[in-house]
Amino acid sequence: MNWQDEGFLLSKIKFRENANIINVFSNTRGKVSGIVYGGSSRKIRNFLQISNKIFIIYSSKAENRLGYFKTELVEAISPKYFNDKKKTTALLSSSSILNLLLPESQPYKKLYDALDNLLKNFDKDDWIIHYIYWELLLLKELGFDPYLDQFFDNISDNSIQKTIEIDNVRYQAPGFMLSKEKVEKLNTKQITTALSFTRNILTNKFFLPNNLPFPKSRIILENYFI
Repeated sequence: MNWQDEGFLLSKIKFRENANIINVFSNTRGKVSGIVYGGSSRKIRNFLQISNKIFIIYSSKAENRLGYFKTELVEAISPKYFNDKKKTTALLSSSSILNLLLPESQPYKKLYDALDNLLKNFDKDDWIIHYIYWELLLLKELGFDPYLDQFFDNISDNSIQKTIEIDNVRYQAPGFMLSKEKVEKLNTKQITTALSFTRNILTNKFFLPNNLPFPKSRIILENYFI
């Protein structure tokens, strides 16, 4: 079995002396795993950074066996933000969530395109707004739509919070998510409320039912805005 694609590096772990097992969120095949021989060498190690976009050539003798990757760098994303703790943490957060929740070898084209768009907006002042809406899309693509339109309110002040009930659980939702007005800037209270809202739904609908640990990087990201 052989194919090639491009995708974002979600995780890597050391395998034997000079190899890594990596997970990649690929464009057409979803999350895929494989062994990269020579992954600990300086040349390959330098671009096998979490969230970098890489080109992968996959080969395997059988579908039910772990295959092998040959990799090339497409775009170095993570090094651009090494000096920005918030953005670096956001990259780790999105990668960790995808790595934990995506099933193996199932395409999520819409989610992939949304992640690609999110990363292209990381240089903008409103990057955290793009991140928040990406998490909302993530919920829907994974199979849970909170249907926020049902709570629509003609809110004059987007900074307020509103208690809403979803599946008999109450959540504090930020006003801007329940309004049809486009927001261009959020204060720290709005950001933390939004991140807390999506975190709670992710926890209740995906992490707790599957007995999965919630990513520390996502908690740290939220704490940066307190």
